[in-house]
Amino acid sequence: MKTAKTYNKLLLLLSAFTITICIIGCKEEPKKTIDRAIASFTKEGTLKIIKAKDSLAVFNIDIEIAETDYETQTGLMDRDSMKENQGMLFIFPDVTMHSFYMKNTKIALDILYIDEKLKIVSIIENAKPLDETSLSSKVPVQYVLEINAGLVKKYSLEVGDQIQFERTNN
Repeated sequence: MKTAKTYNKLLLLLSAFTITICIIGCKEEPKKTIDRAIASFTKEGTLKIIKAKDSLAVFNIDIEIAETDYETQTGLMDRDSMKENQGMLFIFPDVTMHSFYMKNTKIALDILYIDEKLKIVSIIENAKPLDETSLSSKVPVQYVLEINAGLVKKYSLEVGDQIQFERTNN
């Protein structure tokens, strides 16, 4: 009987000790937030859009490339402007349906969805700033190009046109 009482006391002391250690040492970690510091444009390549009907390049731009999870999730968020000859090219590791939205994006954009053969397969013109409506590619794509709103119309860009891009050596 004495052994059982001793065992119960030791168990109780051990439990109290464990709880005390947890209370002292187990602090709740603060929630991690994504640092969305306002980024400035960084030229990482050049891109040209080639008309399908005559194979002429009609639009040349400097591009920033988004391909990591962080880059593709933040895109052009929190930027106040972008020059006409600039854009962001999203490169995804797979060909699948992609949807974008304009949350925290202050610039009206034209969004060009591009397949693995570098052909424009879907276009959304004048995506509204700060709008959280889902903007689907409608077909599987591997690339997405965001440019200032109005440029699709200005350069008569359309489904079937092609892109070519090169990375700059940094």
